[in-house]
Amino acid sequence: MYDYPAGKSDWMAAGLPTEGEAAGRPTAGTVARRDVPTCHLGESLRDVRERARAAGWDACVVVNEALIVMGLLRAEQLGREGDLTAESAMRPGPSTLRPHVPIAEVAEFMTEHDLPNAPVTTSGGELIGLLIREDVERAAHERPA
Repeated sequence: MYDYPAGKSDWMAAGLPTEGEAAGRPTAGTVARRDVPTCHLGESLRDVRERARAAGWDACVVVNEALIVMGLLRAEQLGREGDLTAESAMRPGPSTLRPHVPIAEVAEFMTEHDLPNAPVTTSGGELIGLLIREDVERAAHERPA
């Protein structure tokens, strides 16, 4: 037994392990890709774009030194031309999801809002990974073991 002062909801929102009936079902945290590229506010968009594309990504999560999500660069923003920084090109305050959200709810949310991707964060805003819509839809339609 462990006493977690912040409570059960915060425990799950932090992506910490759970037990019970839903423990083996896919969630935002289990489907999110952890290898998503990150960048900082002052970085050159050109450098960020080259690094993201070289790694096979069409997105980059803008974070601060503590890995708190500050913004998101999707394909449209990464493709912008000119002498821009990540901060000037990013989508500030993107919709984020907590790791404990069931993947079926995530799929519905992403479809409803036409999101190609969405960051997964702790309740404190720290980046866990990035959800890709195709991964979410695949996981939502898989039958549990």
